[in-house]
Amino acid sequence: MIDVAVFGAGRIGKIHAGNVARHPNARLRCVVDVNDAAARELATAHGASVASVDEVMNDASIGAVVIGSSTDTHADLMQRAAAAGKAIFCEKPVDLDLERARACAAAVEKAGVVCMIGFQRRFDPTFSALKARLVAGEIGTPEVLVVTSRDPGAPPVSYIKSSGGIFKDMLIHDFDIFRWILDDQAISIHATGSCLSDPAIAEAGDIDTTAVTIRTKSGRLCQINTSRRAAYGYDQRFEVLGSEGMLQAGHVKPTEVTAFTGKAISTDLPEHFFLQRYREAYALEIAHFFDALTEGTPVRTTIADGIRALELAELAARSWKEGRALECAV
Repeated sequence: MIDVAVFGAGRIGKIHAGNVARHPNARLRCVVDVNDAAARELATAHGASVASVDEVMNDASIGAVVIGSSTDTHADLMQRAAAAGKAIFCEKPVDLDLERARACAAAVEKAGVVCMIGFQRRFDPTFSALKARLVAGEIGTPEVLVVTSRDPGAPPVSYIKSSGGIFKDMLIHDFDIFRWILDDQAISIHATGSCLSDPAIAEAGDIDTTAVTIRTKSGRLCQINTSRRAAYGYDQRFEVLGSEGMLQAGHVKPTEVTAFTGKAISTDLPEHFFLQRYREAYALEIAHFFDALTEGTPVRTTIADGIRALELAELAARSWKEGRALECAV
């Protein structure tokens, strides 16, 4: 049984706390949040207590931390947890600043602790099934990956101003999907974008719609299209074209019922938000983290994966701003 502290009592912290509490090899000991009322409410819901950062780091009986607090806290909490010898699960990104993120990765590696980054899409059952069939050779050699990633609506402008921009905040997941699915190195990236849904986003220095093209070392291509606004719901899907066929992973709907009438054939809209769309993936990634700790096996999404995705996000942001394709370090 591993005693666990959860940092963050917001929407993602609540998801992780619930999944920790339900795991047979984990015990949610305490919740940490700058909002004391939110921390107490979440802790009470799972029979845990409220603690401070120092109390968690100084408690040798707490073997793992789950970090779902604001992005600006990630690197510091990870470094402190690593120094204290605790296993770490941390939401993406490692940090908004690439050099700070690299320093954090170096500290974690030096401490030798288990560290997993929350790229939950790799644990989505549909995406995982596609990856397994791709590896099994069902469509031969993969040649083109097309990723569609659309939110139902943009977050508040106040959030966008501190988010690090759409490439680090939103597309970082898509860059991780690219690396995971094609298992190849990017050698060039070209990103363009527009602000189409709300001029306040442009005033904040960001965009809400992007198109990114990546070329890999082996010549494969990846195209990523994203939008902060999809009137029909949360749209997450991708397809892989191979030498012998194609695999598609579609979005998820609340039900698979199809209605046939004299006017139309209709189905449910996609799930409306990421918390619903990836409900099962969040549970599976936390289960994987604690199973890895219990069994002594490697985690699937490492801090190195977090750094590589952040590097691509940084290059994409530069490509958009400079209006040109950029080379990637191989």
